[in-house]
Amino acid sequence: MNDVTDTTAISSLPPAPAVHVNDSACIELRRLHRFFGDTKAVSDVSFSVPRGHVFGYIGPNGAGKTTSMRILATLDLPSYGDAFVDGFSVVNDPEFVRQRLGFMPDSFGTYRDVNCREYLDFFARAYGLVGRERLERLRWVLGFTGTENMADKPIRGLSKGMKQRLCLGRALIHDPAVMILDEPAAGLDPRARIELRRMIRELADRGKTVLISSHILTELAEMCDSVGIIEQGRLLATGSVDDIQHQQAQTRELVIRILNDADAAARDICKRLSLDATIVDGELLRFEFAGDVNDQAALVGWLVGQGYSVAEVTSHKKSLEDVFLHVTEGLVQ
Repeated sequence: MNDVTDTTAISSLPPAPAVHVNDSACIELRRLHRFFGDTKAVSDVSFSVPRGHVFGYIGPNGAGKTTSMRILATLDLPSYGDAFVDGFSVVNDPEFVRQRLGFMPDSFGTYRDVNCREYLDFFARAYGLVGRERLERLRWVLGFTGTENMADKPIRGLSKGMKQRLCLGRALIHDPAVMILDEPAAGLDPRARIELRRMIRELADRGKTVLISSHILTELAEMCDSVGIIEQGRLLATGSVDDIQHQQAQTRELVIRILNDADAAARDICKRLSLDATIVDGELLRFEFAGDVNDQAALVGWLVGQGYSVAEVTSHKKSLEDVFLHVTEGLVQ
């Protein structure tokens, strides 16, 4: 949202219309399209995020993530299709969407010469919060984001991590049901990223729905309930991290340590599994394995039956980064 012009005082709004699309979804995109001339920034994207879930939006630069988020935040309009926040259309009911949504873009300005409390108070007033309610929201946001000890410190003296916390507090000040976070961990040190991850999970535990984009895929895998992978404006895959890993990468790397004649064991494994080759690294054999845990146990039992001394077996599931590289082609628009 822009600083003031994109906010509407809650107290001045009429009663919200009873327009609910999917009671189980707090965020929903329905065949969303956004064209800029001949460029299809978003092309027929549909997905939904249940209430209280964290959804990771993954894609290379220029894939359409930020455009989708701007549409959800009512900062842009779709060319076709619609999107819904807490049951309200971004096209037909943008003022009610803004009540229910907190948007943290990849970068937005802070006012250098005001302190943290004044900054948050300004936006609390812009959202129409007054009296005890405003003071309680300020107190809660300062405490939740860990900025209470520097509430009276000028923003120009804050570190990158503390500015990110303050901007998260700004998006939270009106207690929205939905949070849209565009690259919130960019430029943060490891400790700050851990703290941000903790706060996001806590918000979800409190019932808020969070859509987050990030290039740090290992962190998304740890904190997200589901993810969507987008490239060139098209959604390539969506679902839980485990489901996508299973759908998009049917094989996993199996590492077996053989104490006697690893080269012979490698040849026998290739014949049994119809593999072109396995990697032999001393006593370790590495190869792609498509079976489940029962097939893995059967293979180990067979090796022992052939007289090989199996000392160790390790199975490596494809990571979210592996799946991302497998699904996408690195194309930009």
